[in-house]
Amino acid sequence: MNPRRRFLRLAAAAAALPASLRLAGAEAYPSRPVRLMVGATPGSAPDVIARLIAQRLSERLGQSFVVENRGGASGNLATEAVVRAPPDGYTLLLVSAGTAINQSLFDNLNFDLSRDIAPVGGVVSLPMVVTVNAPFPAKTFPEFIAYAKAKPGKINIGTPPIGSPQHVAGELLKMMAGVNFVLVAYRGGPPAISDALGGQTDGAIGTVLLVIDFVRSGSLRALAVTGAAPSELLPDIPTVSSFVPGFEASQWIGIGTPANAPAAIVERLNREINAALSDPAIRSRLVDLGGTALPGSPGQFGGFIASETAKWAKVVKFANIKPE
Repeated sequence: MNPRRRFLRLAAAAAALPASLRLAGAEAYPSRPVRLMVGATPGSAPDVIARLIAQRLSERLGQSFVVENRGGASGNLATEAVVRAPPDGYTLLLVSAGTAINQSLFDNLNFDLSRDIAPVGGVVSLPMVVTVNAPFPAKTFPEFIAYAKAKPGKINIGTPPIGSPQHVAGELLKMMAGVNFVLVAYRGGPPAISDALGGQTDGAIGTVLLVIDFVRSGSLRALAVTGAAPSELLPDIPTVSSFVPGFEASQWIGIGTPANAPAAIVERLNREINAALSDPAIRSRLVDLGGTALPGSPGQFGGFIASETAKWAKVVKFANIKPE
């Protein structure tokens, strides 16, 4: 073999070696338990979904995926914990709409979402519902908008805390529909619904799962859902975008990992998440929770996070939203 040919063969072998090592690392992953950090309390919708996905990943990959709840600071504590963790695939973050909102809501964060968290894959999109109580005069969403325009500042709509997906969805509606109503922020969704039922407010914006029993009983009237498509649990309720073109707001959930995690591990996790989301049992469970599966590649999920972060930054600035 002439020297040039030998050199080229050795060079090709050397170039292939890192790829083979990365592949071997991905095949060996995980060799110990993996932590999934959740910036929400046990029993909340994000926590339930995190445990659903963690259980399926544990079953498919043969290692425990352990959910760790790090509530506080609107979920920022969980994000910071993941940002500081080694980028080895053994610490994951439950990324949500709230994570994207926080990027512009809070000043002086110790992290940058786009820089410090690598997207792995989406899990679910959870639309919300604009509701009013039974005595409220508007029977449809167009009537609600007309009423709000005729009586600016007179309608009171409850939401979870300032900066929550429900709260900023309300601000987005005000911005895009050109109406002025008052958003009353509560500590959580249940007290907002309770005051709407009791007549202390005119209505509430809540997740499908939270409001559906009251809608079915007639205690609350569902005017429109905030997602891009109707909810499978409320198929007869129109979308806001049917009347306000381009409107979309959802509480979405996915998985991220510290930036610079091995690409092969990110790809394997993405593959397993998508496999779980293709399971009819998992899809049915997500529908029961009021959502729809959100599969895709890491790149697609990263683009989605970027667009959501930019959208909510505009709303935060327009409404001059400040965290509590």
